[in-house]
Amino acid sequence: MNYFSLFSLPVRYDLDTQALAGRYQDLQRQYHPDRFAAGDAKEQAQALTMAATINDAYQSLKHPLKRAEYMLLLHDIDINNEQHTMHDTAFLMEQLELREALDIIEQKQDSDALAGFAATITKMTKTRMAEMVHHLDGEDWTAAADSVRKLRFLSKLTQQIENLEERLLDSF
Repeated sequence: MNYFSLFSLPVRYDLDTQALAGRYQDLQRQYHPDRFAAGDAKEQAQALTMAATINDAYQSLKHPLKRAEYMLLLHDIDINNEQHTMHDTAFLMEQLELREALDIIEQKQDSDALAGFAATITKMTKTRMAEMVHHLDGEDWTAAADSVRKLRFLSKLTQQIENLEERLLDSF
């Protein structure tokens, strides 16, 4: 079942998140397992399966990176498949350098440097996100997949930055 069709939305990256949320609420009410409590076991199982599908679909479409990954999956590109790995060595080297820079900031416990580093990563993420959207809109699935992989790296790095920010705040 196509998640976009499930929510009666066009298959495109830029979607109306309010329409998505509203349709999600409608479908949740329609297929809530409690509504089928008086039904037979088959109806209950179908309602439970549909409710789970609705939840999975909503989670996939509401998160920008997951939505992009799902769109790629619709075009037979599974980002999680090891055959579809990153081949951009310049980007991989850049990631190593960024992680090393974060390690140094952590060792020095330098919250000012961390703030500047976080701003740099935010800017990089915005740039990569714009590239990804451009590739998705242009139906350049291979380039879009590459952009998604790069955004995954940046997302993990952002999470590490946030974790370090919390640790630095806790140490004061």
